Amino acid sequence: MPKKMPRPGAVALVTGASSGIGAKTVKALAEIGCRVICAGRSAKRLSPIAKPLGNKGLVFEVDINDEANVAGMIERLPKPWRDIDILVNNAGHDTGGRRRFDEGTAEQWASIIETNVIGLIRITRAVIPGMIARDRGHVVNIGSISGYKPYATGTIYAASKFAVHGFSESLRLDYRNTGVRVTEILPGMVRTGFAMSRWGDGKRAKKFYEDFGTCLNPEDVAATIAFAVQQPPHVVISQLVVVPNSQT
Repeated sequence: MPKKMPRPGAVALVTGASSGIGAKTVKALAEIGCRVICAGRSAKRLSPIAKPLGNKGLVFEVDINDEANVAGMIERLPKPWRDIDILVNNAGHDTGGRRRFDEGTAEQWASIIETNVIGLIRITRAVIPGMIARDRGHVVNIGSISGYKPYATGTIYAASKFAVHGFSESLRLDYRNTGVRVTEILPGMVRTGFAMSRWGDGKRAKKFYEDFGTCLNPEDVAATIAFAVQQPPHVVISQLVVVPNSQT
């Protein structure tokens, strides 16, 4: 009989856990028996996400754009939470996006790459040694269909997700034949606070999603993550593309 995954009481760390896909992923992983580290930059925003989990939830402030902050991350965690079984790299943004390349500044574009790519690499590098030592672990990277299907006005966001796609595939191959698994989730359009963060304009964000039509909900993406991590150890969901039925 295949071994049930994740193991009882497995520790999961979810970045960008204060809202959207991250917040729903916290809930979904807790429902399958995980203890969940709710990671992000603001304890105030994370507390309402972790509180319903009781002793199965932990608020943890970390800035994935700060190399020193991430490097000391494991040592700052309480000892019972240090053996991370599941890492969900969800944090990301597209602030200033959805416009032609020359209409944004180099600093704005670099900020997207810094969070979506370099920050993801930093936190994975901090967590993976423990997974290797224990010969068990699962890295789940939140990519995007933009990582294989670029679009006009998405130059840098698409570039960041192409990088996540390449990183995920190569990372999976690095650890083949070991107990460390790597999965990339590639969602289509998801109705979250992402558009609001991009423009800082609630009306524009609402119209953006309404004009698009049917969108995924954050719960839909969280469910795919829960599905991937529950597969038996010999099964790797390398990529899982999930789109609303209105999107091609």
